[in-house]
Amino acid sequence: MQASEAEVPASVRVFSGPELGAIAHLYRGEVYRSTLWRTRLDTTTNWTVVTLGVALSIAFSSPAASPLPLVLVGVLIMFFVTIEARRYRYFNVWRARARWMEIHLYAPMLRDGDLHMEKGWQNDLARDYRMPRYHISFFTALGRRIRRNYLWILIIQMVAYLGKLVVHPTAITSIDELWARATVGPIPGQLMLVAGIVYISVWCGVAVISYRADRARHEARTESTAMG
Repeated sequence: MQASEAEVPASVRVFSGPELGAIAHLYRGEVYRSTLWRTRLDTTTNWTVVTLGVALSIAFSSPAASPLPLVLVGVLIMFFVTIEARRYRYFNVWRARARWMEIHLYAPMLRDGDLHMEKGWQNDLARDYRMPRYHISFFTALGRRIRRNYLWILIIQMVAYLGKLVVHPTAITSIDELWARATVGPIPGQLMLVAGIVYISVWCGVAVISYRADRARHEARTESTAMG
């Protein structure tokens, strides 16, 4: 049985029917915006996948083809992941607001015999509307996108590049041959491979450091439902 109004503590905000209707429309708006930005995230990832696919097609079109497209595509991958991290920060705002209403309004409403409201939740939401802000940093957003999508794309790029050097135009027979195949103009092959290792290591480092920061922030929260 639903709690009666007499049982509701004075500190708990009780909304009227019209106010609940307005909040329902507000929730629908936040869900729509989060869905829209989720689509934009997928679009950026699709651009990255298509670009890498084109580079793979060019590099493996013939045994004599250069592996350079697999190197140059890394510049575009960095550009796309930067755009996606920025978009993710916007997406996270709308998602956090919708989730906040789900946890503090709709979930209590669905619990039989429980109050429809939880103390003070609407104040945090109102503050977020009055003073809009990002809930996570750009670094955190970048790390999340790398962990969830781009790490696998980077691994495919790295494996494809090394595979191209090893098997084309013929199977490699010595380490000197590997250096020669990796050479790009005046840049020696050793330097190219070292730069590749640094490239992959930096992205992996961002993913790991941001993951640890996410875990530390989560453990330090006084409420498990904090935004962001």
